[in-house]
Amino acid sequence: MSGFGALLSPAESLREQVEGQLASRIVSGEIPPGQVLTVPTLAGDFGVSATPVREAMLNLARRGFLRPIRNRGFEVTEVSPDELRELTEVRMLLEAPPMRQVAGMLDDATVASLRETADRIVNAAKTGKFDEYLAADTEFHLRILQCTGNRKLVETVRELRQQTRLVGLVRLAETDALISTSLEHAELVDLLVAGRGEEAEALMRRHIHHVGGVWSGHEEE
Repeated sequence: MSGFGALLSPAESLREQVEGQLASRIVSGEIPPGQVLTVPTLAGDFGVSATPVREAMLNLARRGFLRPIRNRGFEVTEVSPDELRELTEVRMLLEAPPMRQVAGMLDDATVASLRETADRIVNAAKTGKFDEYLAADTEFHLRILQCTGNRKLVETVRELRQQTRLVGLVRLAETDALISTSLEHAELVDLLVAGRGEEAEALMRRHIHHVGGVWSGHEEE
């Protein structure tokens, strides 16, 4: 994890940047479940003082990513298969049906934004930049849901995504599988623009199914 400090910028607080980068590495499996992290070591890796690192880790512990270990540091937690299945099922219920609602209703600015974000997702997948991949992926999905006008839906899905782990991403980056699933975003935009809501809903269900499948290191039918 050396070199984290070079990635920090003044656009966000140090705590926010440390928290965001640690979260993305835990979600993607770069930092695996069971690994113990310490404040002094991470502070050195990021090139910052201990205070923002400690604050970030405490917040990640509150979010369920880490578990404090007395006199040792923080252990990366694991999402059980049952929890992951439940998260996947809830996301399908919330994210797939709205595709029918927004199909054929996207304005030009939204379409352009979604296509640009879809390209960023693919580029991040090709280069193995998981923090950029996850950020762009979240931006893409929430941008579509914003078109429903339902803020509660957007916030609920945002929270569910923060609880999801995709520990298979690191291994997928060594194959073409991550790129192929990333291309589904552009395919989804095409279906929505064409007003093909039923097909867009089906694609979204297949896409979310990857959460408990290849994105978590499991085979899919």
